[in-house]
Amino acid sequence: MVHIVGAGCGAPDLITLRGKAYLDRADVIIYAGSLVNPALLAYAKDGCAVYDSAKMTLEEIVDVVAAAERDGKTTVRLHTGDPSLYGAIGEQMRAFDAHGIKYDITPGVSAFAGAAAALNIEYTLPDVSQTVIITRAEGATPVPAREKLSALAAHGATMVLFLSTGLLGKVTAALTEGGYAADTPAAIVYKASWPEEKVLRCTLATLEKTAAENHISKTALIVVGRVLDTDFARSMLYHPSFSTEFREASK
Repeated sequence: MVHIVGAGCGAPDLITLRGKAYLDRADVIIYAGSLVNPALLAYAKDGCAVYDSAKMTLEEIVDVVAAAERDGKTTVRLHTGDPSLYGAIGEQMRAFDAHGIKYDITPGVSAFAGAAAALNIEYTLPDVSQTVIITRAEGATPVPAREKLSALAAHGATMVLFLSTGLLGKVTAALTEGGYAADTPAAIVYKASWPEEKVLRCTLATLEKTAAENHISKTALIVVGRVLDTDFARSMLYHPSFSTEFREASK
């Protein structure tokens, strides 16, 4: 059996209880060494075989898993954040299916949630934004034409960009072209929840300069949107004049 586990966004105690339990029992761990906090490997039992997938191809990963399956062993495939976002698990599951290997998925705390926590913000504020667009800039990996940043920017929603810190010149140009004003609040969150976490607030126009001045070129999320401002309307959820299934409005 293969357990695909989200490691969380960095801090070892942000892994789920289920994910940690699988790590505790694993005979084989294949972890994303370029992104996963190696402190999580302290949960591995003695004798567990550990592989760094940053140095492996998909075929090599499948070979290790298949060998473990033949020996009746349990494998944890440890991905950063939540494996459903930019984890390349789709192709792994397809390969497992082709080999008749059973697997399940344990979700994790995504870096976009970790970034919000580091910024002390809510992504969905009344009268500001009720939509979060999670995307990436186009680099070596292309994006569908309908998902170009300039097209997504037309919505004016809260935007969270993964894998884009080295492309901030293109990001700024595309988002400005799509409709975000140059003074739109922005932020760079480097290694959310890690000991070396950095939170840098700026504007869309100063994103590239801010990253360069702080020597940040990777392992960071970019947040753009008016939710980074502090002025917003109160929601009705806890308003005394609003009735809910659980509470009557005040007279």
